[in-house]
Amino acid sequence: MGVSDRISLAEVARATGVALGSFDSASVAKAMGGFASTHIGGDTHPTIADISECLFFSPGDGRIWLQDQRMVLLHTEALGAMRREMVDSMGIEKARGLFTRAGYVSGARDAQLVRKHWPDADPPAAAMAGTRLHALEGVVKVELVSVTYDPDTSGYEGEFIWHNSSEDDEHIAAYGIGGSPACWMQVGYATGYVSTLFGRLIVFRETMCRSMGQAQCRVVGKSADKWDNIEEDMRYLNAREFVDTAAYARSEAGPADLAPSEAAAGDAMVGASSAFNAACHQLSRVARTSATVLFTGESGVGKEKFASMLHRISPRKDQPFIAVNCAAIPETLIESELFGVERGAYTGASHSRPGRFERASGGTLFLDEIGMLSFVAQGKLLRALQEGEVERVGGTRGIAVDVRVVAATNEDLRLAVREGRFREDLFFRLNVFPIHLPPLRERRDDIPLLMNHFLNHYRRKHGCNTGGFTQASVRTLLNYDFPGNIRELQNLIERAVIMADADGLIDVHHLFTGGETLSAEVMTLRMQGSSGTLNFEGVPACANPVLAGATASPQSLEQTERDTLERAISACQGNLSAAARRLGTTRAKLAYRARKHSLI
Repeated sequence: MGVSDRISLAEVARATGVALGSFDSASVAKAMGGFASTHIGGDTHPTIADISECLFFSPGDGRIWLQDQRMVLLHTEALGAMRREMVDSMGIEKARGLFTRAGYVSGARDAQLVRKHWPDADPPAAAMAGTRLHALEGVVKVELVSVTYDPDTSGYEGEFIWHNSSEDDEHIAAYGIGGSPACWMQVGYATGYVSTLFGRLIVFRETMCRSMGQAQCRVVGKSADKWDNIEEDMRYLNAREFVDTAAYARSEAGPADLAPSEAAAGDAMVGASSAFNAACHQLSRVARTSATVLFTGESGVGKEKFASMLHRISPRKDQPFIAVNCAAIPETLIESELFGVERGAYTGASHSRPGRFERASGGTLFLDEIGMLSFVAQGKLLRALQEGEVERVGGTRGIAVDVRVVAATNEDLRLAVREGRFREDLFFRLNVFPIHLPPLRERRDDIPLLMNHFLNHYRRKHGCNTGGFTQASVRTLLNYDFPGNIRELQNLIERAVIMADADGLIDVHHLFTGGETLSAEVMTLRMQGSSGTLNFEGVPACANPVLAGATASPQSLEQTERDTLERAISACQGNLSAAARRLGTTRAKLAYRARKHSLI
């Protein structure tokens, strides 16, 4: 076998005749009664067999994949040893938070996989896929007790029993029976998976645990606004205390005027992804010092927000925080704005005034878009940083200042130095402690949390009763590239809250009305009069084998449905059950639509 050969678990099962395991269709269907008129069972896609097709082994080069995500097989005893060392060295609270966050990221990744490969799966089927993935990954066997999902409000509530928890096995082996639940990663996984799937924060709590002496583990999940004291749960999901927890609290629509003490939407630090947490850890380390910090990243990733938080958690928090947008000040005025002006320095200078350096003395000066400074201004800024004093325009004496300088740029300053647009000596003076903030498309785990936060904020601000997001809008947002990053997501949701009907859900057409370009993997609906056409332009044929060969030009929605059904039925030689499995739907639904189009 070549090093690039991959063997799927399903192929091994077929070759050996060993069953992969199944779910009791009758009991699952009964428990899923809260999902109106939706059949769920072992034959609902994605099934355990469908999911197992995504698991690949390449023994020759030492890699395992779950579809396009690399996985590892790890001894649970090794995880137990790591858990024990972390608890002993960090304390149980910090260790619990670390494992909860790791579980959240794992759950969010699995939800993205299900969203990507079964985009048309009904919400309950996609939700059940998470339990099957968790079992396939060897973490725990999940027994469904009950679950309800209201598509009109996006409200969710579910109860599950966990059997054979690997986390409990190792925790009990290390610490015995205690007084608190120990399935930290599993709770994080469930929160990350279901929140990413439904596009709103859904928090899980373990109400019973084997580590507490009970016979089994029981977990309950609810939409965040249905829980009391949600901040306690978010304490473990947030890497640092300065990450906002009030953003997740119960929110009711209220008057448009906000209380003065309430933070604006842009003032909250919200996130749980590994990239976000890494930036928070760096921020916490450098905050206690007076070192110069350089934030880099694309426009809209939150550089000013991180700079403001750096000041608020630093010893200088009681002193001024002065922000300067270097790109917004004309070159002729930048020197006077930064360093101040003496009376009579030029025509119109009728009185002396301090510059931003003097005003920020004792505190923090934030220089945004530092790469836009002219070469002359760069030289004067370098001198101020080196000498610790400034000289006003028209002045004759130096003024000592004690300022912590924090800079930000969306440019590659190293490239600017090589091209002669930025002084090398100033770059090294600023680049003492660089913190890179990744774009939102590289931290998609945070999108559901940000969606939930902005939705709550703008419902309060505009006095709207918008219920939540449709499944189509969630899928589209999770696939969107966000060229404007968090700022663009914030604007999209504010627009949608305003446009959506009272007590209704936010749909795709509420979000994308400003000429945004959707991902090639997301089909768009073009309305022409009273009819609609699906645009398949740019969608690779391999994305859906049933659509392979579909015309690239727009066609009517009815014709698209008919052609899809006809291909599937033809490919399965008229076997409606097989065609339904191919399309990821039930036989009854397929037969109804086929009769509508006179195909049977």
